[in-house]
Amino acid sequence: MTSMTHDAREVTGGVDTHGLTHHAAVIDPLGRHLADREFPATVAGYRDLLDWMRSHGALAAVGVEGTGAYGAELARVLTAAGVTVVDVDRPDRKVRRLRGKSDPIDAYAAATAVASGRAAGTPKSRDGMVESVRVLRVARRSAVKARTQAMNQIRGLLVSAPALLREQLAGLDRSALIRALTRLRPGNDLSTPLAATRAALRRLARRHQALDEEITELDTEIGPLVRRAAPQLLALFGVGPETAGQLLASAGDNPERMRSEAAFAHLAGVAPIPASSGRTHRHRLNRGGDRAANNALHTIVLVRMRHDERTRAYVTRRTKEGMSKKDITRCLKRFVAREIYRALTHTPTTQITQTNLAPTA
Repeated sequence: MTSMTHDAREVTGGVDTHGLTHHAAVIDPLGRHLADREFPATVAGYRDLLDWMRSHGALAAVGVEGTGAYGAELARVLTAAGVTVVDVDRPDRKVRRLRGKSDPIDAYAAATAVASGRAAGTPKSRDGMVESVRVLRVARRSAVKARTQAMNQIRGLLVSAPALLREQLAGLDRSALIRALTRLRPGNDLSTPLAATRAALRRLARRHQALDEEITELDTEIGPLVRRAAPQLLALFGVGPETAGQLLASAGDNPERMRSEAAFAHLAGVAPIPASSGRTHRHRLNRGGDRAANNALHTIVLVRMRHDERTRAYVTRRTKEGMSKKDITRCLKRFVAREIYRALTHTPTTQITQTNLAPTA
């Protein structure tokens, strides 16, 4: 029997990604190390990396670390070239203590994880409208955080401000307070605490106003994108543009990469975790997964618990059965995750009755 030719043999690649360079490695079907090499993290470097890997044989798949960060563009280039890309988690601390840490070691570990089947996750494609929603939401989230910080600083300054200024602003709601602060006249001499406090409060109030305008502009830009990307999602009770945007960003442009609604539940951290011992059989809340997606599901559940008659009836029934509020919330989040998954994958949602409001697990 003739041996397999160099061009015909199947190889698996692995890439350890960094900001300026990527280190690539190639292994054969038996896991033997064939070669490794460093490439610049540029468009030309990505193409050279792919050509180099293919020069060692038929490329079965490539494991890439950090497909959501440094490896995002490389994953897009490889996918566009028809290469199967697998998202590889970075080795945990125990493995690194045993094997050491270097770029070649990590690159070979990524390739081995793919060849062995330990890594099989499909990365987000990050090439469509959902990615646009995600990046705009980054700016919005930052603006909201800065606005909250500005408001907290305003209230903190008012606590210790001179009495004359505090009494002038007492009893105003937030909007009126911001307007009043922007009209303060501190004067040119800021050597007195009263003048300096007025100057600081005016600047913070104007910053708050500017951030308000920025958030409004971002909402105007994000809203239509969310409606175009997932009208089925917004049609669900309790789902608004903010929660829908977060769930879209968590699922990505290719939600089909999640093979089942159970996989989405794990992604969102709402898959029940067994916590049984002896004769006690129960499940507990899942603390893993995407916490932002979990928070979005929690918000939807709270809205339904307050305003949806079916959910309120379910909560009443389960409370009479002795279930705690935390466990009821867990069940509802699991159920909502099932609805969200169907909407994200464009599977028609079925009519839900009160008897199947709770998940089976």
